[in-house]
Amino acid sequence: MTATEPRGPAWVVLPTYEEAENLEPFVAAVLPKLPAGARVLIVDDNSPDGTGEIAERLEKEDERVRVLHRERKEGLGPAYIAGFRRALAEGAGLVLEMDADFSHDPAYLPRLLEAAKRADLVIGSRYVEGGGVRNWGPLRRAISRGGSAYARFILGVEVKDLTGGFKCFRREVLEAIDLDAVDARGYAFQIEMTYRALEAGFEVAEVPIVFRDREVGKSKMDSSIVGEAMWRVPRMRFNDRRKK
Repeated sequence: MTATEPRGPAWVVLPTYEEAENLEPFVAAVLPKLPAGARVLIVDDNSPDGTGEIAERLEKEDERVRVLHRERKEGLGPAYIAGFRRALAEGAGLVLEMDADFSHDPAYLPRLLEAAKRADLVIGSRYVEGGGVRNWGPLRRAISRGGSAYARFILGVEVKDLTGGFKCFRREVLEAIDLDAVDARGYAFQIEMTYRALEAGFEVAEVPIVFRDREVGKSKMDSSIVGEAMWRVPRMRFNDRRKK
């Protein structure tokens, strides 16, 4: 599809769980990189470390910040879906997603927003020319690259960074995807959203970013997230073939 002017402002959706040390400086770094009228939506999964309370304070201090509290931790996918629904309901024309731990550098936001003038879904990619990762060991690098390669092969798509979580969706993409049917909870969610966008005929572009592992707080990556992606990816393709 050919991109047109967004039908509303940009919203950045930040899912959080135990990000008390990162949240305030991260939001402070994000806001100056956004255009006029943009909003930052913090989606907190009832963090026990006070992240939700910090989010509430930030909302009171800056009209550009919004907060969505969820009752419990259910995983990355459900948190993003809840955030997408809120952003769409309030008129977002572009919906961005990124990690709230500085792994995704806010300095790249203008790059994604500029690319969204030409593409329907923009991915901040570690695996195109100019992209990369920092502070990862060999095992983490192998899991990430291998996961993207595995998904690319099974699904038959050319996107290099299928597991990347720094994205900008045009409103039309999220409206076209059946969000009720997206039930992946971990990083398989990132794969599925990109695949559904491609299957719906939307144009997907990748722009280079350098991903830096968090310096503060605990990573949410574990073996169950990797395992979920392994079995969900073939199911995506199988279900898609059945529909055809």
